[in-house]
Amino acid sequence: MKKDILFIIPSLDAGGGEKSLINLLEQIDYTKYNVDLFVLNKDGLFLEFVPNEVNILDNSPNLEIFKLSILKSTIKFLINRNVSLAFNRGMFFIKNKLNISVSKREQYSWKHIRKAIGIIDKKYDVSIGYLEKTSNYICIDCVRADKKIGWIHTDYNKLDADKDFDEKYLSRLDYIVTVSEECYEVLKREFYGLSNRVRIIKNIVSPRIIKRMSIESVDIKKNDKETMIASVGRLSNEKGFDIAVKACRILKDNGIKIKWILVGDGPERSKIERLINENELVENFILIGSNPNPYKYLAKADLYVQPSRFEGKSIAMDEAKILNKPIVATNFSTVKDQISDKFDGIITEMNERSLAKGIEELISNNKLYSSIVNNLNKMSLGTESEVNKLYELID
Repeated sequence: MKKDILFIIPSLDAGGGEKSLINLLEQIDYTKYNVDLFVLNKDGLFLEFVPNEVNILDNSPNLEIFKLSILKSTIKFLINRNVSLAFNRGMFFIKNKLNISVSKREQYSWKHIRKAIGIIDKKYDVSIGYLEKTSNYICIDCVRADKKIGWIHTDYNKLDADKDFDEKYLSRLDYIVTVSEECYEVLKREFYGLSNRVRIIKNIVSPRIIKRMSIESVDIKKNDKETMIASVGRLSNEKGFDIAVKACRILKDNGIKIKWILVGDGPERSKIERLINENELVENFILIGSNPNPYKYLAKADLYVQPSRFEGKSIAMDEAKILNKPIVATNFSTVKDQISDKFDGIITEMNERSLAKGIEELISNNKLYSSIVNNLNKMSLGTESEVNKLYELID
């Protein structure tokens, strides 16, 4: 008999965790498992890529009202004589305005949106919260399942979350999954009493799909003397694209002709645009926005740059390696889980001068560049078999 599995994620907007879920769903054996998907906000770049075999659950009417603006939702709840949800919508609004970290706001406002989600009708064999915080809270509080699994895709220490709050939830999971050795060690240290429940399942990347999509044409041209750089990611503080813009200015000042392509969108877009204009880089640093196929840009680039302040495990870096692109990355805590300095990339300090220096070294040192490309070409980089580790937890 097939097992019933529920995956939970806040949205399917552009992001590493979201892309990772789509890749995982592509690999699941649907002859053995019935799969439902709960998406808190049913929108985003990757929604159309959910496999046809996956059933996306309808959200409750109360949740749809809750997601309206504070004024509209409160009025609707009061018209429906649901004073409790009107109160919780107001408290959700207030707590998300508190001057604390994004993670803590998400934690402290959880109990209010939980009232609108309610309890999902169907009972499952396995429920899987596929992203840290809200996904795991939904998995615990809103789902009836024989087994519960939670995912943490990043270095927990960098979340600035309330550890005591999370420990109460993580202690109710059968397994806690993370994506790299460094993230695994952090979780074991931070939640020592739960360390026997922590497992590693790497993000799934498929060389076959990436290479097939990479041949699509793009309308960006570069001349023979230009170096084309690609970066992919959400435009948010942790990704460090402000550092990238400043590094690009340094490279330009050093006489290096650069065309830097950034694929992604996010809350810091206006800040990045302002930096580009202030540094007179409109022709050099190009914002593509969100695109379901970043591989066509990666394929045209000479190298890939990851200027992050922190990462769990960068899917984009693994994808760049599959396309044989040498990588320059800052020394975020998990970077050595993915590249070795001067072997398949260059690791720099987390500032624009060091980043620019690493990029310039890769551009000017043909021997090093060729060596890295050769090393990447020899690597076995597909991780499709990681789905078997999930099967072991499920069964």
